[in-house]
Amino acid sequence: MASSKVIIVFVLPVIFSIIFGSAVMADTLQKPDRELNMWPMTFSGNSSHDSDIEIIGLENQYSVSEPVQIQVKINDSSFSCGDLYITIYTSGSGDVVTQGGFFNQCVKNGNLLPNNDNFSKIVDSPGSYKIVADVVSTDLSNISTSGTFTIK
Repeated sequence: MASSKVIIVFVLPVIFSIIFGSAVMADTLQKPDRELNMWPMTFSGNSSHDSDIEIIGLENQYSVSEPVQIQVKINDSSFSCGDLYITIYTSGSGDVVTQGGFFNQCVKNGNLLPNNDNFSKIVDSPGSYKIVADVVSTDLSNISTSGTFTIK
């Protein structure tokens, strides 16, 4: 039989930790605007400057069967290589509709990305959408831009 000292020293702290942790998690999960950032990134000086990156080929309106095709132009001379992420969100709600990742992209002729590939996605529901292009360089600096379009 375990002595009372063993219970006080080993078992009670475990029980209190579980109770306290559960209370904190329950409170956190009740807040709808909470966001879990599992991959925190450091943002250096030129984050989100539209002059450093721009979306090329984005139309204001597309039909349901027409693909959204874009390229990204990098105007930042310090960028050489990195990963390009393009994500389409539902405007207002922020729900992800579709996304594409293009890894190990290096700036070549004309500074257009993706290299030897293209971003072409069909959005099949009418509505308003936001497209975001993020470029994460090999030194983990991030530049991004966004645009909006509608599907009729």
